[in-house]
Amino acid sequence: MRGAIVAGTVAAPPSSPPRRPLPPGAVDVHSHVFGPFDRFPPLQPSVYPLPDASPGAHAQFRATLGTTHGILTQPAPYGEHPSAMPTATADAEGALRGVAVADASISDHELARWAAAGIVGLRFVEMRAPGGERYPGSLGFEVLEALAPRMAEHGLHAQLWAGIDQYAAALPRLTQLGVPLVLDHLASPITARGAGDPAFRAVVDRLGDADLWIKLTLCRCFDAGPDYAAARPFHDTLVVKDPSRLLWGSDWPYVRLDPAPDAGAMLDLFDDWTDDEAVRDTILVHNPARLYGFVAAKEMTR
Repeated sequence: MRGAIVAGTVAAPPSSPPRRPLPPGAVDVHSHVFGPFDRFPPLQPSVYPLPDASPGAHAQFRATLGTTHGILTQPAPYGEHPSAMPTATADAEGALRGVAVADASISDHELARWAAAGIVGLRFVEMRAPGGERYPGSLGFEVLEALAPRMAEHGLHAQLWAGIDQYAAALPRLTQLGVPLVLDHLASPITARGAGDPAFRAVVDRLGDADLWIKLTLCRCFDAGPDYAAARPFHDTLVVKDPSRLLWGSDWPYVRLDPAPDAGAMLDLFDDWTDDEAVRDTILVHNPARLYGFVAAKEMTR
């Protein structure tokens, strides 16, 4: 591995509650658990300090936000061995599901076992670490193309993290693979190009025409927190285009981000920018219920 290896742990960042209570069934579709490290030590070298973000800390985080459900994303230091995640999903009694990492050698038996344990998707990463190298433990789009037929058989979606130009180039072929595609971080647009950037528009224009979903996760591709003013044009463009294909995620516990964002404040921005009760409920509740198989709010209250 090229690039700096970072040892040690740091405390997981706290969050404030959002100003307005979330609707029943609200889902944070992007967060991570690490550890407990005495049971689940990392299996890959890490390029960042490991947060003490145990399942217990994650449960407290969900309680603070008021989310009913969550989707866990496999952190790169755990590579292709998601043992910590299925334990967290099992202990959460249906509140959590997970997105794991696997290469093309994984067996159908293992994919079926993971699906039964609450794994609903696999992650593929073309984004690079600050030094330009691939994150240890991450796999690229070529693995998705090899695995897609078997992912479809097991009902798994593909979660993608790449740059906007990579998405624009790859989506014409990836949308033909027969699996739902979920893009992280507003599809990682480039702020200086603006929301009219041809690469961003090429991605936006595919919403509604393919099984494509985009997360309204503000941090990581926009540096101007906590108000994230630079993100607003991209956010608004997506909401106007097709709110039925959008999701909301926090990215807690915010590895490599200093200062750490506040998920409650980001939910407040989402509330202010969306400014429509039906659209808010669509993105927070009904879309993730459809994609991830959670029980929708109207069914919870019967």
